[in-house]
Amino acid sequence: MRKDFLPFCRPCLTEEDITAVTDVLRSGWITTGPRCNAFEEAMTSRTGAVAAVACASGTGAMHCLLKALDIGPGDEVITPSMTWLSTVNLLEELGATPVFVDVDRDTLLLDAAAVEAAVTEKTRAVIPVHFAGAPVDLDAHREVTTRHGLHLIEDAAHALGTEYRGTSIGHEGTAVFSFQAIKNVTAAEGGVVSSDSQELADRTRRLRFFGLEVDAYDRSRLGAAARAEVQEPGLKYNMADINAALALSQLERLDAINARRAELTLRYQRAFESVDEVLPLSDPSWPHRHARHLMVVRLSDQSPIDRDTFMDELKKRNIGTGVHFIAAHTHRWYREHRPVKPGSLPNTEWNSSRMCSLPLFPDMKEEDVDDVVTAIKGVLSEHGMSTGVSG
Repeated sequence: MRKDFLPFCRPCLTEEDITAVTDVLRSGWITTGPRCNAFEEAMTSRTGAVAAVACASGTGAMHCLLKALDIGPGDEVITPSMTWLSTVNLLEELGATPVFVDVDRDTLLLDAAAVEAAVTEKTRAVIPVHFAGAPVDLDAHREVTTRHGLHLIEDAAHALGTEYRGTSIGHEGTAVFSFQAIKNVTAAEGGVVSSDSQELADRTRRLRFFGLEVDAYDRSRLGAAARAEVQEPGLKYNMADINAALALSQLERLDAINARRAELTLRYQRAFESVDEVLPLSDPSWPHRHARHLMVVRLSDQSPIDRDTFMDELKKRNIGTGVHFIAAHTHRWYREHRPVKPGSLPNTEWNSSRMCSLPLFPDMKEEDVDDVVTAIKGVLSEHGMSTGVSG
């Protein structure tokens, strides 16, 4: 057994990252300012988008975007239940209704045909998730949403560096990225709306700072010439330069970070080829580049133990894990207020009760992956695994 605890994730911070943040602290301007502007420019350069709007969190970015699209009471928004709760919570806060649609059993990606079957006269938008770093079939989703006149909002929280058919996620349409602590690139906390619509980006930017036409940094530069009038009631989700500096520094290493994640993922995948009880996610069939944000596995029907016991046993062996995600519709509030028809989300529910995320971060060594695999085999063996495990 490992002597030291291996966490599910650890931020990959360099001296350059630390210097970037301390430079901001010494500059005298620590809130939204030149570093935030530079980060937005770097994101547009990276994705090829028309504009990027940096916010205090991915949730804040999604909130501003939904308001910019006038999503509100009476509207239905189609989303997988296999998503982080912030999306569905925001829809409820805005008075809209989340409509849960099932995902593919092995990729956990939202299928466009299932989305189309859920469209009604009240549907205003669809929010597919690029899950674990793999892209949904965007061509299919764009065809459905365009034909029905719906907004397509890509949840790209897992997908920085992901490509679909040779094009970066965030280049076309509108996507929301997250830079929270466990993400491939972190700002500690942060989010970005990336869009090919300057008009939508401008409104989102206005809504992130009280609905003012300018922010504090604009007023400091422009003085009395800057108008500080509310154009419409807004929120307070601007990203501070402290956070932007960290994300900007890390963004320069994105390709190397994702390449290392891919190497570690491949080692996991090869090790689990001989373990019938453990099922990694499958990659989608369409051309893509995977960001390898999460190493998600599911316990198969052959597993001798349930997911929670599995995670507890790994913790005893100094292996940390996470759950991404417990399906939204199975949480208490949604069970009581948005009940779904029994059996209507079979793939979501099967995965929700069996999935967990294994340690995956760039500073891991190959030996760390081997320790995780050895621990998993040990747990399964002690609980009476099948003959499908070898090695």
